[in-house]
This record gives sequence, C-alpha cells and structure tokens, in this order.
Amino acid sequence: MQRRKAHKHAPKALLPWVKGGQKMQAYAYFVRPDRPAPAMHTIPTLRRQPRATLSASLTFIAAALALACTQARADATLDKIKQRGKVTIGVLVNGGPFGSIDPATQQLVGWNPELARALAKGLGVEAELVQVQTATRVQFLQAGKVDLLIASMELNPDRAETLGYAPTPFYRVGGIAAVRKGSGIARWEDLRGKPVCVSQGSSFAKPLASEYGAQVHGYKSSSDSLLALKGGNCVAAVHDSTLIYPLLRSNPEWAQYSAPIAGEVLPAPSVVWTRKGEADTIAAVDKVVQDWHRTGWLIAAEKRVGIEPANPLLPELQAKFKSAS
Repeated sequence: MQRRKAHKHAPKALLPWVKGGQKMQAYAYFVRPDRPAPAMHTIPTLRRQPRATLSASLTFIAAALALACTQARADATLDKIKQRGKVTIGVLVNGGPFGSIDPATQQLVGWNPELARALAKGLGVEAELVQVQTATRVQFLQAGKVDLLIASMELNPDRAETLGYAPTPFYRVGGIAAVRKGSGIARWEDLRGKPVCVSQGSSFAKPLASEYGAQVHGYKSSSDSLLALKGGNCVAAVHDSTLIYPLLRSNPEWAQYSAPIAGEVLPAPSVVWTRKGEADTIAAVDKVVQDWHRTGWLIAAEKRVGIEPANPLLPELQAKFKSAS
C-alpha cells in the first residue's frame, strides 16, 4: 500500500510566531491530499497580569471571603443560643422602676431585667443578664460580649446603620429635662448657650445642640450626669422620661428639682438590639415581642414594676396585634 504524504501546506510541528506584537501558537495537523487543509486555530499565549491588577483582584477576593465569614457567624447566633441553652442579654440599670439592683439579693430588677428574662423564656432558653453602661453598651454587643441589648436604647437612623433590631417596639421614650426649681427654665429654647448634662452616647445630645443651641456635656452614666446637675456643673440633665419622672416623684433628695418643660425631646421607639445581619435572631425575638403585645403582658409588667404615667403606645400595639391574630 502506498503511503500518503502530508499536504504540502500542513505544518508538522507546533510552530510559534509573532503576530501584531502578540506571541501566537498554531497546532500542527495532518490531512489527506485529496481534501483541503482546514483553517488554522490559534491560541494566544497568556500574558502576566500587571501587579496592580493582581493586587486589586486579591483584595477583592479577601474582602468577599471576610464578608461571607461575617455573615455566616452572624446567621449562626440563634443556633448558638439554642445549643448552649442560654442567651446573654445586656441590660441598663440606672435606678428606679426601669432597672436597679436589689440590695437584699444583689439581683437586677425592674423593667429592663424583667423584659430580658421574659425574652429568654420566649426563646426557650435560660437568661444571663449582663449590666451595661450607656457609653459601652454598643461595644458590648458588637464585640460579642452579649447576644442582645435591652438597654434603654431607642431606635434612630444612626444606630440602625450599624446594628440590627427587632422591628416591633416594646416601648416609646423621649428625653425630659430635670432642672432646679426657680432656674427660670421653662422651654427647650431656654437651654440655648447653657451647659446641659447627658450620658455619653445619648441620642439626645444631637438635637439639644443643633436645635436648641445647648452646650452638651457627656458623662459616663446617667448617675454621673445627675450628680453633675446637683453639683452645679449644668443647668439641666436630660435623660429618658422613664428615669426622670420616677426620680423626681419618689426620691426626697430631688425635692428641689422639677421637669417643667412640656413635651419630650426626640421621642422614639424602644427596641431589642442585635448585631447587623442576624436575620434569624431578629425574627425569633420579634415574634416574642409581638406575643407580649398580643397577650397584654407588657401592660401588666408596666403596672407591676410601678411605671407611671402609663405609656400610651402599649394599648395601641395590643389592639393592633390582637386584631391581627
């Protein structure tokens, strides 16, 4: 049998050449002499990526992996709570019916601690309460020292940018100014140019300065702020109405002080706070809070701990959730 010869146009090896400044390679092929040669297929040789492009790509990949890991940890919060059978809740106890320390038992008592224990029960786990301060409560949550916050911390846009929260509020609170009787202060506008004490991290600081022109001084806690008022370091101390009203009404040490300014500054809903992105935890907590409203438990708890005057939001939300059930 006569051996067929390769077509004269067919290369017999892998032939490199340069075309238009780009190194190219053609794969050799063999054909029958009675058929036309197929079109050559070329494969460009990969060029080395510029260092800046490679660095940017690696940075993007690292950032994406970090975000994925953060979301995975966040989404696992509720699972961890269930696995250990305990939820750690940061609570603020600044005296009065909203939170204090029982001198006989050294236990945290009052509105915030009671809500925290009821929330744990609703989640089907034990409660571990951690006392937090106004200035450090957010750091405790973000650092993982607590799973949730019930710490007299009202909802506002700045906080919602960095933290997660259960959307159903359990209360509504605004700021009230305690002043010495005879000070001549009767309106928020009377604070212009005058020193006003608040807690560090208080949401009242911004409107007091921007809207009313007060010279705002932040203190580590509400107790320190109120002591500064007594010491003459400020003409008013602005805190939650839930702190000021009971203090002035029941504590004889504050008989020379009053809250003469009508209306609250920055009234806002009180919510349970989580870390950002904890969707499962938020859903579970919100379900418990809705049950509180539906059953009237919050109204009963408000009466039980002696909060006066009664908050008008609670009957509104009870009616809303009872009709929805």
